[in-house]
Amino acid sequence: MTAPTPLRIDFVSDVSCPWCAVGLASLEQALGRLDGIVEADIHLQPFELNPQLPAEGEDATEHLMRKYGIDMTQVEANRAVIRERAAAVGFAFNMGVGSRVHNTFDAHRLLHWAELLGHHLALKKALLRAYFTDGQDVASHEVLVRLAGETGLDGDEARGILESGAYADDVRAQEHFFQQRGIRSVPATIVNGSHLIPGGQPPEVFEQALREIAASANR
Repeated sequence: MTAPTPLRIDFVSDVSCPWCAVGLASLEQALGRLDGIVEADIHLQPFELNPQLPAEGEDATEHLMRKYGIDMTQVEANRAVIRERAAAVGFAFNMGVGSRVHNTFDAHRLLHWAELLGHHLALKKALLRAYFTDGQDVASHEVLVRLAGETGLDGDEARGILESGAYADDVRAQEHFFQQRGIRSVPATIVNGSHLIPGGQPPEVFEQALREIAASANR
């Protein structure tokens, strides 16, 4: 029996990016279909859509209207598309009027720490659910500490990291690295350091791309 093909997958994303939530769920479904064919080593890489956001955040609808030059009708139409695509991969997207967008730098610092301990995927998914499904403030240290504890991490250590500014330089270095490689929008899925799968693709697209990359690696 042929051994699974090892693939390094760098998933560049932001906690406040809806297509990142769709893309991660799609990627995981694709990997489920490829069980025994590929062995994925997933690394979560930071990207901030809105690094200048203040700690208190902004109204999400107003933010999107200003950022993309669209009106409320277009914002809601875009949300409807995301809601449908998210539901197709089992993710509940509940953003709407009254939702807020938050600064995500501290969440990325916590994710960096979680990856060192092998808890990064669990924390990432908890953060995405907290923000997009439950409407929680993912800039709040209280929320971040609670989510860390719920995903098997030490809450007290998480609080110490958030209060100390730990891993800030690491996160900025990783952000800079992928920006220098041309990543300007997320999600961006980079396989074996050279194959880019852009956007929140459906599971079928991820599956086909990963099959082809694995086959090429075995030639």
